[in-house]
Amino acid sequence: MNLTTDHQIIQQVLEGDTQRFGVLVERYEGFVFTIIIRMLRSKEAAEEVAQDTFVKAYTGLSGFRGESKFSSWLYQIAYRKALDYIKANKKHRAVSLVEEITEDNMAAIENALDLMIADERKQMISDAIKQLDATAATIVTLYYYEDASVREIATIVSLSEDNVKVKLYRSRKKLYALLKKRLYMKPMNAHGKA
Repeated sequence: MNLTTDHQIIQQVLEGDTQRFGVLVERYEGFVFTIIIRMLRSKEAAEEVAQDTFVKAYTGLSGFRGESKFSSWLYQIAYRKALDYIKANKKHRAVSLVEEITEDNMAAIENALDLMIADERKQMISDAIKQLDATAATIVTLYYYEDASVREIATIVSLSEDNVKVKLYRSRKKLYALLKKRLYMKPMNAHGKA
């Protein structure tokens, strides 16, 4: 198994072995796509923006200084490209959710989720994340799925660490409210009545 570091691959690409950039694409394409699709909510748009992200990363590779991890630099490009797409297409709607959730409700939701099978739970959480605004969805995805630090996330989304912490807290509350709503919705009968 070849455990070449990102920095070694970047150096090889900059020295003329441009084919090596494909290793970086393979390494990060899944997560770049995940960040983007959570922001855009469209597979076709996410594929286009993901491709643009890697093109931008390739053409700007000489500008990567190595002060942060390559993945953080790449995710920042993906985040900005997705925001540019949203602004250009004006299809983005922020989710406004004001419901207060107590710690008891959060525990009840967690217990209910624990009873579901793993795939259903993952899908429900993914659907809830898609209902967050683009920045919140990115922050939650980076923090919980990529295990990025608050500092790394702050760099990627161009916010202060304190703002990232606040957005994480608020996003968590929104997610719980969305999950609570979905878990406790009355099922419809065959005639569309609750």
